[in-house]
Amino acid sequence: MLVHHTKTKGDLGVLAAELDLFEKGFLLLKPQTEHAPFDLVAYRDERFYRVQVKYRAAVNGQIMFQLDSYWADKHGTHTSPVDKSSIDLLCIYCPDTRLCYYVDPYSVKKTVCLRISPPRNQQQKRIRWAHECTEIPSTVLGVAPGSRRGLEAPANLGQSSLPFERP
Repeated sequence: MLVHHTKTKGDLGVLAAELDLFEKGFLLLKPQTEHAPFDLVAYRDERFYRVQVKYRAAVNGQIMFQLDSYWADKHGTHTSPVDKSSIDLLCIYCPDTRLCYYVDPYSVKKTVCLRISPPRNQQQKRIRWAHECTEIPSTVLGVAPGSRRGLEAPANLGQSSLPFERP
């Protein structure tokens, strides 16, 4: 396995996320394209969640990444900010801990920093501990129906001109 190849790392992160989400009771669906803004869809309790997976190694006791998408083509490397409305959940796989960490994308401005070990400067405030992010955030699971977050249907979908009633 090519451990330094970006695509291989991404595939490993998605595989780890699939296993972790499956163990948490989700059914998993995969998009038919690599160009979707999410890597997989998790389904549970009649709800769909679009999940974007990131592979990040720990550096200096923390897992850190910017909320950007990167890709390369013949014109070079490109960066664009992640459209938070196109995903419901961020999953960060860390090969150093061999764990998946979950973050509500709306709780992030631009950068996510998850601490694995205490900072050397003894900072106590405004720290997001990695061990507190191993479950799906309640802010993601508790989204009210009709809020249009996730893959919910638009509110007027049931008011179509179809010649039959929906059950």
